[in-house]
Amino acid sequence: MSFKESIEEYLSFCMIDKGLSKNTYESYKNDLNKYKEYCDTKGITSPKDIKPETIENYLAYLYENDSDETSTVARKLTAIKNYHAFLEKEHITDKNVSLGIKRPKLKKQIVKTLSIEDVDKLLDITLKTPFDYRNKAMLELIYATGLRVSELVNLTLNNIDFTNCIIRIVGKGNKERIIPLGEYSMYYLNMYMDVRNSLLKKEVCDALFVNNHGKKITRQGFFKNLKAILKEKGLDEEVSPHTLRHSFATHLLNSGADLRSIQEMLGHSDISTTRIYTHVSDNKLNSDYKEYHPRNKKGV
Repeated sequence: MSFKESIEEYLSFCMIDKGLSKNTYESYKNDLNKYKEYCDTKGITSPKDIKPETIENYLAYLYENDSDETSTVARKLTAIKNYHAFLEKEHITDKNVSLGIKRPKLKKQIVKTLSIEDVDKLLDITLKTPFDYRNKAMLELIYATGLRVSELVNLTLNNIDFTNCIIRIVGKGNKERIIPLGEYSMYYLNMYMDVRNSLLKKEVCDALFVNNHGKKITRQGFFKNLKAILKEKGLDEEVSPHTLRHSFATHLLNSGADLRSIQEMLGHSDISTTRIYTHVSDNKLNSDYKEYHPRNKKGV
């Protein structure tokens, strides 16, 4: 089997058997094709001809020629390791030549967050137009749930259970998770729903949040609105939607919530990803959220 055919076989396995998301699939495809291009320059046309030093030399090449960050090289190595594990499992090669290759040590990640006071300032939006209600609902929701911005803008009306105050999310790898919604986010979601029809422009759209054309708001649209609000409030304009996700997790954790509950709400497949926030304690997800989230209950 040729190098190209083996990559196609593996990518097919990823899509059909593993059910990887489109973004992960495209990332693996790009990483493996770059890997193949490098091997082509070394006269390697079959995966059977790859040796451990081939992979080590490729990693060195990435550092020296592409100026890749450690985290990017680590991601590319993950794709390569998974690919070679597949080749061995399917008996395309006799052994997994990537087994002895060590992953690069990642630099300690510094998580940027907003203080609770700055979050309150950001969310203090005067509600005049339907767009104000939409922006308020979106920001309350992303801070209340820790959603990725792609998950936020892709929400449909069916994702929100207004009766049970929960949100259903299909995240990376098509994995579903359920996140409880506090009184603040539910209150402003309901206020937004009262004005949502005025934004539809006679369009039929099942997206929860819509733009001025009555269509689903884009990531870029949300980011643009966030920047405008940050500027208006005199807050750091470098704050991103992901900063709000980090703030959600950090504020829960600092108040005593269990890291595993936060892991589940964030949709992290590996607890090590969530450990950037700190160590683990042990409580249930719903009780953690209701007890510790600073905007769970709206003041009377």
